[in-house]
Amino acid sequence: MSDSETYKGYKDPALSTMKKFGIRVWSDAVLTTDDDSFEGIVLPRSETADGDHIVIKMITGYNVGLRVDRIRDAKEVGFKEAHYKIPEKEFPYDPKKSRVVLLGTGGTIASRLDYRTGAVIPAFTPGELYGSVPELADLCNLETEKLFGVFSENMGPEQYVTLAKRIGDEIEKGVRGIVVGHGTDTMHHTAAALSFMVQNSPVPIVMVGSQRSSDRPSSDAALNLIHSVKTAADCDIAEVMVCMFGPTSDEYGLLHRGTRVRKMHSSYRSTFRTLSDIPLAMVDRNKFSYLRDDVHRRRNDRDVNVNAVFDDRVGILYYYPNMKADMMDMMVEHGYKGIVIAGTGLGHVNKPLYPALKRAQDAGVAVYMTVQTLWGYAQMYVYETGREMMDLGVIPLQNMLPEVAYIKLGWALGQTDDLDRVKEIMLEPVNGEITTREPYNGYLVFQGGIPEVDEFVSEIRR
Repeated sequence: MSDSETYKGYKDPALSTMKKFGIRVWSDAVLTTDDDSFEGIVLPRSETADGDHIVIKMITGYNVGLRVDRIRDAKEVGFKEAHYKIPEKEFPYDPKKSRVVLLGTGGTIASRLDYRTGAVIPAFTPGELYGSVPELADLCNLETEKLFGVFSENMGPEQYVTLAKRIGDEIEKGVRGIVVGHGTDTMHHTAAALSFMVQNSPVPIVMVGSQRSSDRPSSDAALNLIHSVKTAADCDIAEVMVCMFGPTSDEYGLLHRGTRVRKMHSSYRSTFRTLSDIPLAMVDRNKFSYLRDDVHRRRNDRDVNVNAVFDDRVGILYYYPNMKADMMDMMVEHGYKGIVIAGTGLGHVNKPLYPALKRAQDAGVAVYMTVQTLWGYAQMYVYETGREMMDLGVIPLQNMLPEVAYIKLGWALGQTDDLDRVKEIMLEPVNGEITTREPYNGYLVFQGGIPEVDEFVSEIRR
């Protein structure tokens, strides 16, 4: 920022206010408004920001923008030149430790904030990771490769296929374990894709991300990274797993099976949850606490089955009351070969959709039913509606999650156009995407505000 009171030729109230009170970008300052006082680091302006606000990063790690016409006083209480590049040190090699490979796709597991644009920029070199989280050197010899530099909303079939093949290559070379750094928003989609594309792995394949970027005091990045690398190096479970915070406190991480996990909160650090089942294990800095026995165990061979295919002519149709038939017709007319419906209740849609279901059946489109309740089974034989839809070619997928069904259907259609064979693939469980029963504690949703629930939560909340 310059000392001028204009910015790109326009009047700039924020610059005028900073000049008036003598505060600078990167200074520690206390700003007083009509209502409160705010202390933090004065940040440079994002290219897309206006000139009516001053933005500061508070000690909590959150940014707040203050309208300049509400600022009554501002005082600079400290200043230091900011350096937001992640420190880089050479990652030490220890011949006694095992080799772990971290494949980077993007996300905020190791990152810095670009204050020019306000964006979080991924950073994944071994030196940067060691500079940020030196504890990693106690766990393994870490190698990294940046496959992509995208945020998770931009991950798709092309990246799934490339990632699966790269994992297969590393397994054949004898790697001890693999970590995949990934943005959290669609991590459960990629976890499902890898579960189907990379089968019979002899080593752990651990997906990890962070809900809060590394520059924030409340970041979960370092602990998630420690837990995931420890899992890749030492865990006895050889499956595709998601490793993220367990409780909201910094106690342990949970290892979730890649076909039964879902992101369930937009901002909580403990956002990932195993649905209709229980997690595979707990992990902390020192140990694993295994929660179940029906897992694929680590092996010493290098055998792995990689089937990295995907037909992207697949979509999810989330049913809502009064949905019109043209919603499905448009998918069929645009060449979709598979449709997953997230239906109500046990797997239902309204009768006005029946003609569209018949047209999809006649066009050779594979249509499968899941439930939007997320927990529970599609049981279409119970009510007349479900039985009528099955007569129109809709196939229930039991308790497969909608996103997992979407990924598996794309994977199945990538192998064959024979709808009978596609059905066999869809209904044959690969690794827990369909279970014969849900455990009694696989569905737990506590309603806050109820006295007995609040009493229980108060005993475990920190």
